[in-house]
Amino acid sequence: MDMTLRTKAVGCLVAMAALLQASAAPAVDVGVELERIGKPVADGYNFQDPVTEVARDIIWLDNIVNVIGAVICAIVMTLLLIVIVRYNSRANPKAAQFTHNTRVEFVWTVLPILILIGIGIVSLPILFKQQRLPEADITVKATGNQWYWTYEYMDHDISFDSFMLQQGELVENGYMPDEFMLAVDAPLVLPVDKTVVVYVTASDVIHAWTVPAFGVKQDGVPGRLAGLWFKPEVEGIYFGQCSELCGKDHTYMPITVKVVSQDIYEDWLDRAREEYAEAPLDDSFMVASR
Repeated sequence: MDMTLRTKAVGCLVAMAALLQASAAPAVDVGVELERIGKPVADGYNFQDPVTEVARDIIWLDNIVNVIGAVICAIVMTLLLIVIVRYNSRANPKAAQFTHNTRVEFVWTVLPILILIGIGIVSLPILFKQQRLPEADITVKATGNQWYWTYEYMDHDISFDSFMLQQGELVENGYMPDEFMLAVDAPLVLPVDKTVVVYVTASDVIHAWTVPAFGVKQDGVPGRLAGLWFKPEVEGIYFGQCSELCGKDHTYMPITVKVVSQDIYEDWLDRAREEYAEAPLDDSFMVASR
């Protein structure tokens, strides 16, 4: 074999071995039992319990819009029933011949406009609140890959990959059997009552970072950074999933976030720096890859 090809082959094998060794490293856990708050429930039909200001605002807005829609449907159905009962051919054999009514046409044009303006008045402030990123206590970069997430704590030398746990790995990692396809080996760990800004991007195709209990959902587009923020108010475990169709294993890239106290977070941070800090390249890799 040509010496150049042999050198490149050795370099590739060393690099692959390093990646496999890194991925096999045990995840750093918080070491405390947490309540499962942001988790789907059987026969559930409503939103997850909100634990951020933005999530509560979104649910409030959804309820308001649902009430407005229900009132409109009730009015329209009532008018239809009146017309059916009062103006059918049996009750009214001689139909009127007029085709226009200026007053009615004015009402059905202006009233919907006023309703839409009202919805805009209450919804735009919530939208602006979502999109305007506040000053962050913690900044994280979340990169979507086919099919796992990579998290980088921008203020610390910490970066790790987060893969979905298989069914046989759930109990040993502190999760319940019904949390399959929700739990990951290396969750995102954050302190309670701190403003978190997450910059979302992707390395291959479009993904979406979504945690319903936080009221956040942001597409990650390759080559772009898009920001979201939240301030979790309750300690616990929260689950989300990629919400963009990103390929054959789209359903197997969940998101797990553990919100803990400041003391536990700082302890996790110290251990995570040792476990996840980027290590220098091996000299053998440097020589083989030349």
